[in-house]
Amino acid sequence: MLTLKSPAKINLFLKIVARRNDGFHELASLFQAIDLHDILTFRLSGDDRLECNCLAIPRDSSNLIWKAVDLFRRKTNRSFGLHVDLHKRIPIEAGLGGGSSNAATTLWALNRLLDCRATDKELMAWASEIGSDLSFFFSTGTAYCTGRGENVQSLASLPPKSLWICKPEYGLSTPLVYRKLCLSNLHPHNPLEALDGFISGKPNYFNDLEKPALNLLPELQTFKQNLLDHGFKTVMLSGSGSSFICLDGEPKEHLGSFACKSSY
Repeated sequence: MLTLKSPAKINLFLKIVARRNDGFHELASLFQAIDLHDILTFRLSGDDRLECNCLAIPRDSSNLIWKAVDLFRRKTNRSFGLHVDLHKRIPIEAGLGGGSSNAATTLWALNRLLDCRATDKELMAWASEIGSDLSFFFSTGTAYCTGRGENVQSLASLPPKSLWICKPEYGLSTPLVYRKLCLSNLHPHNPLEALDGFISGKPNYFNDLEKPALNLLPELQTFKQNLLDHGFKTVMLSGSGSSFICLDGEPKEHLGSFACKSSY
């Protein structure tokens, strides 16, 4: 048996660079793991079973955990059954990478449980076959990510910072947010300059997906304004949403269906 924390991630800045011929988008982003996490317990068994405290989480093959299990079986040519107990704390459809983190944690756990001895670099490459942002979870926890997110450059840890994650009742579909994206209307942020700013202690938080997300769901703008009105100096959509990263302040009351203090 093996029990592991599966961390959420935020994008401290997210620049959409271009649309690719395959329909995906090139991005440049500073990914940061935060203290908010799920807890996964793994047991080798004679069959496969996933138990979870959250009813909204699928238990079938559509769950990224099982995609990671199937990938591991193919890569190692190993046969095994796995029982997984997922205690979900990261909200879903939030732009926090919870599903990707769970899948990456599963790959790491199987490598340990089955003593397969794949390197983190190998696991990172395998993870990119499942999803664009899985590879990040094999980094140091702070990384500059490019391509679709699968090109990961680990960085030294940033100075610790407290933050709040606040999410409304509704979620957002990442594909729908990207469909609302108009590249010609984006601010011409230079991602390398933004990266230098965070490293030198002069952060510039921005997210190119925030505007299309607000256009898709205008009530998100009201939600964001409520967060600003409650004392936060910086409020920014996390990834494709619908949660917001709230910095430099403390809420006067809980806002949204999920509100949690965290840090990195």
